[in-house]
Amino acid sequence: MTQQIQKTLRDSAGMRWTALLLLALAMFCSYIFMDILSPIKDLMQETRGWDSTAFGTMQGSEVFLNVFVFFLIFAGIILDKMGVRFTAVLSAAVMLIGAVIKWYAVSESFMGSGLEAWFTNNLNYIPVFDELGVSPFYEGMPASAKFAACGFMIFGCGCEMAGITVSRGIVKWFKGREMALAMGSEMALARLGVATCMIFSPFFARLGGNISVTRSVAFGVVLMCIALIMTIVYFFMDSKLDSQTGEAEEKDDPFKVSDLGKILTDSGFWLVALLCVLYYSAIFPFQKYAVNMLQCNLTLTPPAADSFWAQPDVTIVQYIIMLVVAAAGFASNFQKKAFKKYGLLAVSIISLVIYCYMGYMRQSAESIFAVFPLLAVLITPILGSYVDHKGKAASMLVLGSLLLIACHLTFAFILPLFKGSAVGGIIIAYVTILVLGSSFSLVPASLWPSVPKLVDAKVIGSAYALIFWIQNIGLWLFPLLIGKVLDATNPGVTDPTQFDYTAPLVMLACLGVAALILGFVLKAVDKKKGIGLEEPNIK
Repeated sequence: MTQQIQKTLRDSAGMRWTALLLLALAMFCSYIFMDILSPIKDLMQETRGWDSTAFGTMQGSEVFLNVFVFFLIFAGIILDKMGVRFTAVLSAAVMLIGAVIKWYAVSESFMGSGLEAWFTNNLNYIPVFDELGVSPFYEGMPASAKFAACGFMIFGCGCEMAGITVSRGIVKWFKGREMALAMGSEMALARLGVATCMIFSPFFARLGGNISVTRSVAFGVVLMCIALIMTIVYFFMDSKLDSQTGEAEEKDDPFKVSDLGKILTDSGFWLVALLCVLYYSAIFPFQKYAVNMLQCNLTLTPPAADSFWAQPDVTIVQYIIMLVVAAAGFASNFQKKAFKKYGLLAVSIISLVIYCYMGYMRQSAESIFAVFPLLAVLITPILGSYVDHKGKAASMLVLGSLLLIACHLTFAFILPLFKGSAVGGIIIAYVTILVLGSSFSLVPASLWPSVPKLVDAKVIGSAYALIFWIQNIGLWLFPLLIGKVLDATNPGVTDPTQFDYTAPLVMLACLGVAALILGFVLKAVDKKKGIGLEEPNIK
């Protein structure tokens, strides 16, 4: 019996980490495509006529079907009925279809076509949705933005489906083994997709001195093809594992309408759900505007065309250095010998300084914001381990909210004061972005492990489904609101690098204030009821 168990793929460290790599790479590619237009918002306005309202409406459309057509719930049912491997391939295929539509929408081929004329003349009024004020389109919205929104809706359905599928796949392959490390590694690699997008989307858009936003989206489409290939390979690996073990695929309890009563009357559920939607609404929508915000608040002078810093090869070098920062920092957390641990940490820090220097020399807002996930990759394992062994989850939620408020207010009021200082402004930007990235790790590391302590175990699956659905409401609403507020507070501004971002940033800081208040309420509830949020997970 022992020999038979040792022969399964799951018992081979190399094979189970290969399975993780396949799933993580698929999510890495999806994270890149998710924000593929974010660092080139200015180019979308210049070349396609998308103002901030059109840009924000299109960006918010990603989760529209998940929220208003309840596709997120259907995705959970599909996963429950069909299993991990089928749903993984299906989610990648759906993302690819949506990506191709979005690519065609921003391509030169769409311009002047009969399809463009149709979108110009239609979808200007959507019954019911317009009355409710939640329509994904509006009269006067550029046809390319409407069609791109349709593609992004489809992509968003596949992306959410992929997210819950990957988590299930990791549990299947790593249960009883290095599951926490596996989940942390997958999250770290996926977040690197944000930095990759920030570096390479503008790179392809401006390649050869000829601006083409189509190239950036085409780069994302190619990556989604790779993601589909990864999930197909995973399909055969997972199928082989089941044939070896004779096990059926693990399934969580499906979402049940009857569970709604129990969940919606649970104060713990509402605290977690509201904290989740407030915090993530202040982070993910901000990512979509962050590069343009930096372009508006920093004094950036592009290097001379014949300068070393203006050459395309510098982008590749900078990206390699970024990977060294992430890999060395992440690996340092798992070294038992002090000299290896601090040696890798030193390599990571030195590489980070070099990366930041290169970003300064390139005078690139995209390169500057790309540091956002790097500190998160470094500290995510530390924070997860701390909550497991020391506790203090509620306190970490409060700290994370404080950092969130401080960062958005710094962007709103302090960074603009240094607009005339080429060095000072960039230093403040780097420090603030890195701190915001650490906050991005701090809250999720303490929030998600707390859910089982707050919600009845019998309805935990249904509670997670509802929390994700509520979270998606914020991810739909706030990209749209930021765009509308930006246009409303910048009347007559046509230069996309001259917007005043104060009002949108204050709005995001207010989300942090609300999250902070809820964090204190959560601490009070924990102290009163003895829920155990401040206690370690491992006892």
